[in-house]
Amino acid sequence: MLDMLVRLYDLPDKQPVIDAVKAHGIDIRRGIAPEKHIVAAWIAKHFSGYWVSEAEVAFGNQPVSIWLATHEGKCVGFACYDTSSRAFFGPTGVDETYRGKGIGKALLLVTLHDMYAQGYAYGIIGDPGPTEFYEKAVGAI
Repeated sequence: MLDMLVRLYDLPDKQPVIDAVKAHGIDIRRGIAPEKHIVAAWIAKHFSGYWVSEAEVAFGNQPVSIWLATHEGKCVGFACYDTSSRAFFGPTGVDETYRGKGIGKALLLVTLHDMYAQGYAYGIIGDPGPTEFYEKAVGAI
């Protein structure tokens, strides 16, 4: 398994990316406990049962360590951290019909900035799929 490392103290500004997805009507926000069952069902439908388990762990963390992208009240993307191991980013995913709007990058940045706010200096992206995306978006190595 190939892992990537991100310097959380040297992240790009998240606000321009959040503003760009907001222009598409997408909100990026931290998940809240009452919607855990809704988000879990959505992840099960679009991704994997393994990711459902990790998202449920994220909802149980304090603070909650899952970030959501929503459009007109429905979930269209998510990103977690501290689910399988401390300081690990992921899993993360965006609905296929919403890809290409910068949602993945917005979720990545918001989540990594949150990890930094929780005291982490480095984040680990475990077994990343799109390594070039992470290299370009946050300088991951």
